[in-house]
Amino acid sequence: MNTAGHSEATAPRGLELTPFRGLRYDPDRVGSLAAVTSPPYDVVVRPDGLHQLQDADPYNIVRLILPQATTAGARNEQAAATLRRWLSEGVLTADPEPALYVYEQRHPDGILQRGLIGTLRVSEPSAGIVLPHEDVMPHIVADRAALMRATYANLEPLLLTYRGDGTAADVVERTAEQPPLLSTTTEDGFSHRLWSITDPAEVARVQTDLAHHQALIADGHHRWATYRRLRAEHPSPSPWDHGLVLLVDTARYPLRVRAIHRLLHGLPVSEALAAVENLFRVRRLDVPLPEALAALADAACAGNAFLLAGDGAFHLLDRPDPALLARTVPTDRPPTWRTLDATVLHATLLDHVWHIPEDDPTRIAYIHDTAATVEKAERDGGTAVLLHPVREEVVRDLARQGVTMPRKSTSFGPKPASGLVLRSLDF
Repeated sequence: MNTAGHSEATAPRGLELTPFRGLRYDPDRVGSLAAVTSPPYDVVVRPDGLHQLQDADPYNIVRLILPQATTAGARNEQAAATLRRWLSEGVLTADPEPALYVYEQRHPDGILQRGLIGTLRVSEPSAGIVLPHEDVMPHIVADRAALMRATYANLEPLLLTYRGDGTAADVVERTAEQPPLLSTTTEDGFSHRLWSITDPAEVARVQTDLAHHQALIADGHHRWATYRRLRAEHPSPSPWDHGLVLLVDTARYPLRVRAIHRLLHGLPVSEALAAVENLFRVRRLDVPLPEALAALADAACAGNAFLLAGDGAFHLLDRPDPALLARTVPTDRPPTWRTLDATVLHATLLDHVWHIPEDDPTRIAYIHDTAATVEKAERDGGTAVLLHPVREEVVRDLARQGVTMPRKSTSFGPKPASGLVLRSLDF
């Protein structure tokens, strides 16, 4: 990647979050704010979910983040034309002045998350400012980059975390005591509220505090890699020097960490089980999904464990053959990395036992929703591989060592809803 004109020697030593003029839906032009929102693009994996979002409102954000056309080029041009039309019609309007935005998600089950939405200066991993913890798939980065180039916009924020418990968090909480710019509740039960911070003194307090911190990418590795690619393509200074993020202080608002599951196309459960015979202990579980996940959690406390599904039952794989692991797991990483379930899944099961390329979308899909993964495996005759989540402190410690986890190893949440505030690079 060409990074000419972007010397890290001139980069800030901490997080540099900048106000921007957010694009927001005019509530008088849409059915409801909830009806135009969507989960992040990579969570909308099922066609029925995509169609449901499209049908919810003709202006649903999914028409921008996941445009539907026959070719990639046509999809991107369609998204760009749709964005231009919505701007010209006043469906989306730019706020009058630059702001940082406080974003809150709340659920009746007790979840409360607040963070700051702004444009963050893009930096390379070597700078130690924004820490990735997962590898990315080049074709997805290329796809997202083409969409951002075509729309000249950041259509949804990625999710970053830091641990501060300082002035910036105080500003967030003070702001949340004021009347919000918008408030809505989505079908998943989450209520969403958004405020703007435009007072220069408050913005300065946030920026001064954040300048002493580094962040972990919680969700959005491909979008951050896309920001880096687009920044490298454009001589600085340019609007591509910054990318849209939601920054959450997990000292105040801890995130949930969930696993991302695998759906193996064209591999029936019977064949998957036959291939692991004598390599793992295998136990059939004729129990409901919650009980199967509880069994997985118990087994994961003692070592590597996976649930296979797709044939109407669950099959618990644990106690892998130590000799198998010694042959298949790379030895050039820390022990914590070598013993991750995702490492064993990719290095041992996918590569060595099942011979499934991790970056071949015709052979493997990555799905956040546990029940959806099982349902699709049963419907299509494939194999669902369910994983137990990794603890946040393990993720952060590996990231600080510069060690990336296997692709799609974790799912932090709650994820920000797409469609509440966008960034056009024209403003």
